[in-house]
Amino acid sequence: MTSDVGTADRGLRTADSGQRTADRAVFVDRDGTLIHEVGYLSRLQDVKWFPGTMDAIRLLNRAGYLVCVVTNQGGIGLGLCDEAFVHSVHAAMDAELSASGAKVDGWYFCPHHPHAVVESLKTPCGCRKPGRAMIDAAVREHGIDLSRSWVIGDRDVDVRLAHAVGARGVLVTTGHGARDLERFGRALPDGTLVASDLSEAVAEVLTR
Repeated sequence: MTSDVGTADRGLRTADSGQRTADRAVFVDRDGTLIHEVGYLSRLQDVKWFPGTMDAIRLLNRAGYLVCVVTNQGGIGLGLCDEAFVHSVHAAMDAELSASGAKVDGWYFCPHHPHAVVESLKTPCGCRKPGRAMIDAAVREHGIDLSRSWVIGDRDVDVRLAHAVGARGVLVTTGHGARDLERFGRALPDGTLVASDLSEAVAEVLTR
C-alpha cells in the first residue's frame, strides 16, 4: 500500500465553522467515482472528471469531513504503469481540486494484483480492496472515527470495505456501479445506500 499526501495538513483540521472535526471521514474511490473509468489508466490526458465532483468534495470539506481517496491500482502490478505515474496523476488531480477550492486530505493506493507480472506485487496483501490496510493507514495518520465515516465507490468491494471497517457504504452507479448493483444487489451489505453519482452520494451523507 502506498500513499500520497494531500494538500491539507495531517491530523486535526478546521472546518469553516472553526470547529475541529477530524474524527470523521469520507473515503472515496478514484476510477469510476471521481473520474471516468477507462480500464487501466495509463495516460494523464485520459483523466476526465465526472460533473459535480469538485463541488461534492468542497461540500464535504465545508461540513468538516476529512476526504481520503482509496484506490486499487493493479495496473502497476500488471506492468501497465508504474508508481511514479500514479503519483503524477494524483498530483495533477490534487492541483485541479485545489484550484477549485476543494481538497483531498490523503491519497492511498494499492499496487498489487493477483495476476501481477511484477513478482513482488503478486503476493497477497491487505490493501487491495476489500482489504482494509489503506483505511487503517488513514486512521493512523488522521485519528479517524470509522463509526462516523463513509466509503463511496462504484464497486461491490467499496461497500464491502465499508462494512468490514464499521463505516457506512454508498454504491454509485457510475463506472462499474450499475453492473455491480445488478450482479450483487441483494448480496451487498445491509445498509448499503445507492446513488446515481458522487454528488448524490455526498447529499445522502450530509443529510444523515
